[in-house]
Amino acid sequence: MFLNKFILLLTVTALLTVSVISKADTTLVAVAANFTKPMTDIAEAFEKTTGHSAKLSFGSSGKFVAQIENGAPFEVFLSADDKAPAKLEQSGFAVANSHFTYAIGKLVLWSATANLVDAQGEILSKGGFKHLALADPKLAPYGTAALEVLKSKNLLTKLQPLFVQGENIAQTYQFVSTGNAELGFVALSQVIDNGKISSGSAWQIPENLYTPLHQEAVLLKKGEDNPAASALMQFLKSPEAKAIVSKYGYGLAN
Repeated sequence: MFLNKFILLLTVTALLTVSVISKADTTLVAVAANFTKPMTDIAEAFEKTTGHSAKLSFGSSGKFVAQIENGAPFEVFLSADDKAPAKLEQSGFAVANSHFTYAIGKLVLWSATANLVDAQGEILSKGGFKHLALADPKLAPYGTAALEVLKSKNLLTKLQPLFVQGENIAQTYQFVSTGNAELGFVALSQVIDNGKISSGSAWQIPENLYTPLHQEAVLLKKGEDNPAASALMQFLKSPEAKAIVSKYGYGLAN
């Protein structure tokens, strides 16, 4: 009798395990390069909480749009702006009305060298550097924001010959961190640790100098029937995910 009950218990346990495994799915996610660190943390928390997993690819928002339009298998897209998700919804590549703001990005002028960038960004007008890095404005919203800052300070024409353009904000950060450019426009999340600039020197650019970087997520058509994709979209709205977003210096939508 005991043996029969033990076998029955093992069978039920095995069936429950198989059931849980069968319900755990993976979603393919395209993520704007500026959101690399927080999304890596969010994906880890997402898997612990839901059992689902997210396979992440990082790059420029502009390139991701082109890839999605050309049949890339992404199911969720976290853009660095609100224009790309709207475009994908309008063209039928994303689920209508599924977009929402998951973070508000912040731009900084940063150098890996301590005391090079002053707290007001006056180095831009004073000069004394040979290279200024920024993300390609044609592909990356953070690059567009950088141009807006320079235009607002009437420095675009003067500094344009010094531009070193990265394909995305991750490559732009690499240019500055390796010294290939003395300074550059990067995302605050790339240089912040516990609420402070982790190394080098920086000017945290006033947000009235550039169009707000409302970073939006959207559910793509290829993920419409994948439970993991829908679950990730919901998880991004959770207090746990929002805490991670705030930790990396991003603003939150009201």
